[in-house]
Amino acid sequence: MNEIQQKALQRLGIEALTPMQEAALAACHERGDVTLLSPTGSGKTLAYLLPLIERIADANNANPSPSAISSFPVALVVVPSRELAMQIESVFKQMGTPWKAMAVYGGRPAMDEHRTMRDVHPELIIGTPGRLIDHLQKGNIDAKAVRTLVMDEFDKCLELGFHDEMNTLLDLLPRVERHWFFSATDLEEWPEFIHPERCIHLNYLGGSSRVNHYVVHSPEKDKLNTLYRLLCSLDGSQAIVFVGYRESVERIGSFLREKKLIHAVYHGGLEQDLRERAIYKFRNGSVNVLVSTDLASRGLDIPEVQHIIHYHLPANEEAVIHRTGRTARWDATGNSYFILGPDESLEAIKKSFPLGEDLEEAILPDIPRRPTPPAWETLYIGKGKKDKLNRIDIAGFLYKKGNLTSDDVGRIDVLDHFAYAAVRRSKVRQLLTLVSGEKIKGMKTIIEIAR
Repeated sequence: MNEIQQKALQRLGIEALTPMQEAALAACHERGDVTLLSPTGSGKTLAYLLPLIERIADANNANPSPSAISSFPVALVVVPSRELAMQIESVFKQMGTPWKAMAVYGGRPAMDEHRTMRDVHPELIIGTPGRLIDHLQKGNIDAKAVRTLVMDEFDKCLELGFHDEMNTLLDLLPRVERHWFFSATDLEEWPEFIHPERCIHLNYLGGSSRVNHYVVHSPEKDKLNTLYRLLCSLDGSQAIVFVGYRESVERIGSFLREKKLIHAVYHGGLEQDLRERAIYKFRNGSVNVLVSTDLASRGLDIPEVQHIIHYHLPANEEAVIHRTGRTARWDATGNSYFILGPDESLEAIKKSFPLGEDLEEAILPDIPRRPTPPAWETLYIGKGKKDKLNRIDIAGFLYKKGNLTSDDVGRIDVLDHFAYAAVRRSKVRQLLTLVSGEKIKGMKTIIEIAR
């Protein structure tokens, strides 16, 4: 690895690469295409970002003059969802390289994105297929400059019906020299734009021995009370509850609200800002329970999930793989619980996924005790980057006006028009009283608990 790559790992707090990442780095040095299959949570994002850094560095060395900046980006990363695009952009920025990355996706004006491109001149653009095609067809992205194309979660892209868009995208990029395809599941039939016979094929799939699987028997077909007892037994450690339908997410959310158990809900029927807020609060520790459809089973960076709960049984092997991949990420361990109603069994799942013959049964308390509440609460602050507000401004305000210490303030994220800050739950009431009517950086704004 070169010096920039080594420093990037240090900034991410990573001491050594996994065997999969080492193999990917070596394969991406070779000429030709690469396909890599590896479980969710195994570090595939880093496996392609590290060699991309090298590709971008080589392009900069080949075009050192300032005028060459118009011929960027050097690389594109294609992803199936807005959330994954934003996650990859965030990881690249954390790596602290000399180069810029930008995420593009639907749900916001393409004109605004183009304006940002002209200001930022990103060497790496991460985006959903439709939005990337839009920018390429309008000439906002210089197609002739793109030398490397990464398709992350390409199986999911195909599942979501992006097959024709993938073909269109490839047709719009005539000078791409490297195609790298990354996925957590294999394909029964490869699309025509992937040529396995011409690829370096790396397969790191397989069941994770770092996940402990348990069965939980519900005496009733309606599993709500069993779920509540299970969550109480986990005593506040982070858990994702997977269900099969959006309506079930809302029903379980209402039930947990009645039980006064702090949680968040997440599914495709929610407005985008509500989905983002739910994930943000789960990631920063403001809620410890996330109830979701399989939408949360991939494309999200949530590193500290200890428990996966299958309220509804996975529909197929892929669902088992991706749900289970939310825990035991990197070298961590985790637990997976299958809640079985009176007429349900795991026999069909065991035929395709290595759960083991006899799963240990989780014993739940007859009289549950409400779990320990999360340590953090999320504040909403009604000013953001467009108001010249940054993390240091917010932290200083919370220390000075809110009488907090650095131990009382967690993750702070500043978006364009607002910001979030994690504050120790036990200090929130006092804080809101102290900052009532106070200005932050000379500006009056809303400061309240994020709902």
